[in-house]
Amino acid sequence: MFVRHLSLVDFRSYPEAEVALTPGITTFVGLNGQGKTNLVEAIGYLATLGSHRVSNDAPLVRAGAERAYVRAAVVREGHEQQLELEINPGRANRARLGRAASTRPREILGTIRTVLFAPEDLALVKGDPSNRRQFLDELLVARQPKWAGARSDYDKILKQRNALLKSARTGHDRGALDATLPVWNEHLATVGANLTYARLRLLRDLRPYIAEAYDEVSAGQGDARLSYRSSLHVKLADELAAGEVPELDAITAGMHETFAEMRRAEVERGVTLVGPHRDEVQLQLGDLPAKGYASHGESWSFALGMRLAAFQLLRHDLGTDPVLVLDDVFAELDGGRRSRLAAMVADAEQVLITAAVADDVPVALSGRRFDVTRGHVAADGDEADAVDLGTVDRDSAETEPVDPEPEPGEPEPDPDADPASDRAVGE
Repeated sequence: MFVRHLSLVDFRSYPEAEVALTPGITTFVGLNGQGKTNLVEAIGYLATLGSHRVSNDAPLVRAGAERAYVRAAVVREGHEQQLELEINPGRANRARLGRAASTRPREILGTIRTVLFAPEDLALVKGDPSNRRQFLDELLVARQPKWAGARSDYDKILKQRNALLKSARTGHDRGALDATLPVWNEHLATVGANLTYARLRLLRDLRPYIAEAYDEVSAGQGDARLSYRSSLHVKLADELAAGEVPELDAITAGMHETFAEMRRAEVERGVTLVGPHRDEVQLQLGDLPAKGYASHGESWSFALGMRLAAFQLLRHDLGTDPVLVLDDVFAELDGGRRSRLAAMVADAEQVLITAAVADDVPVALSGRRFDVTRGHVAADGDEADAVDLGTVDRDSAETEPVDPEPEPGEPEPDPDADPASDRAVGE
């Protein structure tokens, strides 16, 4: 699997850009603020429908433009497929595969898969639990795209349940609580148990790769472990923390039991305190938690080990390599970690690297190079390959309008619902 061509229209700092890519190693070199990371961010967006730098779409559209287009030609097992996303901040995004009619963006997941390591990944070790949950869920979707729908369904149900609890807390609709809460409990337990079960199976498969990757990156200087800390009742939570993967029915029953235990606390606080949005993936070095105990170098090794483990797991599952993206990471690593990382990824089918200074990239990762200067992308030493953003005919890059497919119907949220409540309970 590799990206053969990338095309951008009004994405980030680029009015237009056309970049021809090849298998093997490609490095984009440019000082900070020149636009090199925007290129790999666009590829990551096609793979995950999200950015590793921002949490909403508005910053992805160039200032003054209404929408942005990201297009790519993706080659997998010898077959090429055209992929397009139209990014519309505040409105539904639209997608297209080849010459087919418009489809929901979620339907293109799996067409291209990426594993991206960036300086922001230090938050996997030092940041909030939400960062580690996101890592696990994004890998879950990369492994099996169907889980994107489950995550979306869970978020919708959670918002509705939170709205009901908040209403009960403020003294409204107390009578409705007894009639309605069991319905939302059933929905949340069904979807939440499936998501928890999938996470546990994923962790079980990922653990050996984590241990091996950390060992290689750190030159054998530690024992990296992951455990799942659940919000379910104590007995079941202890089983999950010990690495057990109960049957799905047992997890569903456990959620219902914990809802009953936590009902009073949930009504008093007006938020849902039980479910995968409250769970934690704990990272350990030996018997100590990495957060708070790991040194800066150990934290980098752990974060890098998690991404490399994800790459190896997907390589094993898919039978082909995902595109590996290393965004401005070599400047953050010492010489030993740079060399060990280079040795581990040099055989990947396609590696895309960004660097402010070319000398930061190990010689073992020498390959094709592009210089990025103020949004101009040029093959090293070849000015003829530069894209002059002021002269490209934008009309030639436009596509015919596509009609978005509406999302399935869903209950309207309570107007009194706190839009920040999901984020608050997930911290």
